[in-house]
Amino acid sequence: MNETHGMTEISILCPTGHLGFTPLEPASFRAGCALRPDFIIADSGSCDIGPYPLGADGQASPAAWQRHDVEIMLLEARRLGVPMIIGSASDTGTDRGVRQFAEIVRAVAAEHKLAPFMMATIFSELTREQVMARIEGGATVQGLDGRADADAATIARTDRIVAVMGAEPIAAALRAGAEVVIAGRASDCALFAAPLLNAGMSPATAYYAGKLMECASFCAEPFMGKESILGRIKEDDIRVTAMHPGQRCTPASLASHAMYERRDPFREYVASGYVDMSNVRYEQWDEKTARATGARFVPSATPMVKLEGAGKVGERRLAIVGIRDPYTIENIDKAMEWARARLAERFGAPEQAGWTVHYHAYGRNGVMGELEPNPPLRPHELGIVVETVCQDPKRAEEICALAARNLFYARLKEVKGTAGAAALMSDEILVGKPGYEWTLNHVMPVSEAGELFRTEMGVVDGSAKKAA
Repeated sequence: MNETHGMTEISILCPTGHLGFTPLEPASFRAGCALRPDFIIADSGSCDIGPYPLGADGQASPAAWQRHDVEIMLLEARRLGVPMIIGSASDTGTDRGVRQFAEIVRAVAAEHKLAPFMMATIFSELTREQVMARIEGGATVQGLDGRADADAATIARTDRIVAVMGAEPIAAALRAGAEVVIAGRASDCALFAAPLLNAGMSPATAYYAGKLMECASFCAEPFMGKESILGRIKEDDIRVTAMHPGQRCTPASLASHAMYERRDPFREYVASGYVDMSNVRYEQWDEKTARATGARFVPSATPMVKLEGAGKVGERRLAIVGIRDPYTIENIDKAMEWARARLAERFGAPEQAGWTVHYHAYGRNGVMGELEPNPPLRPHELGIVVETVCQDPKRAEEICALAARNLFYARLKEVKGTAGAAALMSDEILVGKPGYEWTLNHVMPVSEAGELFRTEMGVVDGSAKKAA
């Protein structure tokens, strides 16, 4: 932490936008550590991985990669004597994920015989009963992005819930002396805002710096994932530098990332309000650094904490069918319609019988589905991924098999036989992870932005000798 012209400047090193999802790149991280940052911070979670990891309380990132990233960060943080902050532990920020990452920290500390340090673990998981008690007490759990407000039925089909913390619990842990913070589900930008707020910076500067830095090298060009960036922040003065020798931060790269993953490209919402980015100015500072100024913070009259929840829908089975025949490709929608009709005849209407089938047509619109603006008029070939969801696993397998094989037998007008209509990659049904749905993408009013979160503090002593 430096004093520049009477103003506090804080430097933050961010090595990855999703810790453990793929391993971080050590060279650019160590280049950043050579500049002696004041904090080392990384997010470890995302909704991009879908609802399964949250609902099943699992993880999308391999444990070995999570250990790789935590170990590199922790060893450098302790060598430099600076705090390390990790949020949304183990992809979803559940209590299990926080405990898992805390145990990694303890194991690394013991292996490397690290001197004692204070660790804070911050938990963000809520029970269904806790949320229902708020609803029954008169709180409106308001749906986002067109969702209806949550009610008892919504909560009943939810298996796991996390609240998304702002900077408040993390800042409090740092003030209490934490040198390592492992947080549950957190707003990405809140991880970076916490130490900046503690340094007396405004919420506008603190949260906006976090928005720019949350995904590490995604805010630099050319595109490279998992490379480190260094932010140097003073009040209304955010300078971000790319650490990889082949990358640079530019006004365009910062501005484009500021608009990334936003419903409104000029607003970043947190529990206590939102950052207004509509009048931000970007400029080139030096060859590898861009500067941003002019953010404004609009506080909420009532703090609103986001809730994320997921619930199980059923068991998933998959099959892969290749289609090369031009006539079948031209009439693939009719073939799928015929196959669906045969499924309904055998298993009952999907709405009543509790099954669903999805035909993902890769080579036409497998990625965007009906939103695809330019589907090819005459695809060369199609890869059809048949996906079935049903509560009963044996029934799911049977439905999936028939949904795939019926593409061979679709009764199209000009077809004289089945030869060449479709080809199975493998005549087996693949077992997928269970199917989950997002049940909660809502906000809930609270009296204090940090009231839903629980913090535990403890000393980690890697140098202590184990009892014989």
